[in-house]
Amino acid sequence: MTHRIALIPGDGIGIPVTEAAMRVVAASGADVRTETFPWSCDHYLQHGRMMPEDGIETLRGFDAIFLGAVGWPARVPDSVSLHGLLLPIRKAFVQYANIRPHRLLEGVEGPLKTRDFDILCIRENTEGEYSGAGGRVHQGTSEEVAVETSIFTRAGVERILRFGFEQARARRGKLASVTKSNAQRHSMVFWDEVTDELAAEYPDVAVTRYHIDAMCARMVMAPETLDVVVASNLFGDILTDLGAAIQGGLGFAASANIDPTRKNPSMFEPVHGSAPDIADQGIANPMAAFWSAAMMLDHLGQTDPAARIMAALEATTARGIGTHAGRDTTDAITQAVLTHLED
Repeated sequence: MTHRIALIPGDGIGIPVTEAAMRVVAASGADVRTETFPWSCDHYLQHGRMMPEDGIETLRGFDAIFLGAVGWPARVPDSVSLHGLLLPIRKAFVQYANIRPHRLLEGVEGPLKTRDFDILCIRENTEGEYSGAGGRVHQGTSEEVAVETSIFTRAGVERILRFGFEQARARRGKLASVTKSNAQRHSMVFWDEVTDELAAEYPDVAVTRYHIDAMCARMVMAPETLDVVVASNLFGDILTDLGAAIQGGLGFAASANIDPTRKNPSMFEPVHGSAPDIADQGIANPMAAFWSAAMMLDHLGQTDPAARIMAALEATTARGIGTHAGRDTTDAITQAVLTHLED
């Protein structure tokens, strides 16, 4: 079955890593047909919008979306680019599960003195601290007030935790639920309560609750004790950047924005951002884009091409290629992966 993929290369290094990822997808034997959309900060500067008014409806007809990166803060504020493209897609297509795998590829040395690092972070992706509820009054005066309200619904919290429990059941049977319920006595206590309720339905999964600060320490000091980590939108964002650093850097940070019901297209993206400081230098590490593409193919049921891509990544990093930021060019890393795919 041919799957239709919407490509949004976006800004900065998103453009070359998307191009490289699609070369790898083609070489893997995947059956896909792609269409590219130039929605980006440049698009915003030209049209006053990050994407057209009918952008969501345009994307709805695709099987999946692949995003390179979005943002160029020197030209367009991040609050505009994020809320104009990425967040609307996540919310419109109910991509409530953000999945980020953290493990060391063969040949990659992280900052910790261990290779026992394999954590799957599940981040709630559509509400919580990024709900966008709030406002500002008396702007520009000494009495200015800014309010940002986190929104947690029972449906939203329960579905992300249930998704996490299912992932833990399929892996090593351990789930860590992350909150800050000692300080946030309404939303985070609520999250803890829902965690306990669902735990009764999954007696085969060992559940531990952590505060966000303690979890940051544990990911560094004892990562081998963790399996699946589930957190709110903000806390998940923080933890996954920490996880990326431990696995060797943002150049290896893949992610999937999933609608587990499969009623809507899911979106896959490397999370390194657009990196304007190295745009057009040809040194962006495309590994995270390749890994994200493999996650996309696996989600679409094209498991053999996905497995071939991951095997090629491991074979490439095992030779020391792409393991150090800026040492190998985007083209050199891509060609090395393509060579392994062609073997």
